[in-house]
Amino acid sequence: MTQPSPPAGWYADPAGRHEKRYFDGQQWTEHVNSHGRAGIDPPGAPSHVPTVQRAPDRVQRDVQRAGQAGVAGYQGGGTLFTEPVLVVNQKAKLIEINNEYAIYDQHARQIGAVREVGQSNLKKAARFLSSLDQYMTHKLQITDMNGQPVLALTRPAKFVKSRILVEAPNGQPIGEIVQQNAIGKIRFGLESGGHNYGMIQGENWRAWNFSIKDHTGAEVARITKTWEGLAKTMFTTADNYVVQIHKPLEEPLRSLVLAAAVSVDTALKQDSRGFG
Repeated sequence: MTQPSPPAGWYADPAGRHEKRYFDGQQWTEHVNSHGRAGIDPPGAPSHVPTVQRAPDRVQRDVQRAGQAGVAGYQGGGTLFTEPVLVVNQKAKLIEINNEYAIYDQHARQIGAVREVGQSNLKKAARFLSSLDQYMTHKLQITDMNGQPVLALTRPAKFVKSRILVEAPNGQPIGEIVQQNAIGKIRFGLESGGHNYGMIQGENWRAWNFSIKDHTGAEVARITKTWEGLAKTMFTTADNYVVQIHKPLEEPLRSLVLAAAVSVDTALKQDSRGFG
């Protein structure tokens, strides 16, 4: 059965080149917008889906290192929103100009990706030459394997504390991930519509591992950073995280946990080349 076309409006750019692209009710147009700047860019180029050349046995080893506590009996549905284990692998680069991640399930099948969108050439130059980009606004899309955005994330410019704005592809707000402290074990609140739906709490001062709890304080998910090896850790930007979701979640918590899984590194990133 053919799905009806969405109404005319601004949506996350399915090509991944800009933050938003205008859909006229029948087709994608040349009108685009990034960081509040309007532009013209004809549609038609294939959608970019970041991939990471990571061997399946390495992905499965990441899962084994994280352990299986809390996920037994939860059978996945094969999508970003229904899998109990997500393995988030950052593309290894000597200097990071675009944030790009591949997302695997626990069987090493890539089921999604994360791409940064809407960067100007000036910002890319700043990222190449300095560490000041850590204080700038970053915009990410979480996509399926067809390149279709499923969530749009914005980390506004920050000085000390971060927050992540989470939206549906049509721009509808879903919620926020809000950093609550800058000293000690890091904490983020999961908020939507003025209500608290849970918390992310770092389990050590370096915030490599996180417990995600609902509003009652019960753990519903866990993020574990896996060790990639000294050489790769020291000389590239690669980071790997295993996200274990203990049970099916309702919205908006489900989307906030998925957003947390892929944005916690961006929210906390402090570049060792400069001020961080």
